[in-house]
Amino acid sequence: MCYKYRALHSGFYIGLAVGVLAVVVVVVLVARILLYASRIADQAQTAAEALEVVCKSTDVLPEARHINEHALAILQGAQTARGALTG
Repeated sequence: MCYKYRALHSGFYIGLAVGVLAVVVVVVLVARILLYASRIADQAQTAAEALEVVCKSTDVLPEARHINEHALAILQGAQTARGALTG
């Protein structure tokens, strides 16, 4: 009878050790996931700030089309004048 009692207790302790080990593994994995999430959040904040700078830098690009149109009109006028002068 004493051996059965020990066998029951040893099984309990093995199950308890496996359960504790499983909890420790889950805690370590969750901690690593939270660490990576924190790093990603920091990088996302940096990217958002950089994107604001890029947006401010490229706000004038639509005006470049108008500049190109005016430059083309000036070039065409110069070519017309050149043609009129050379005969």
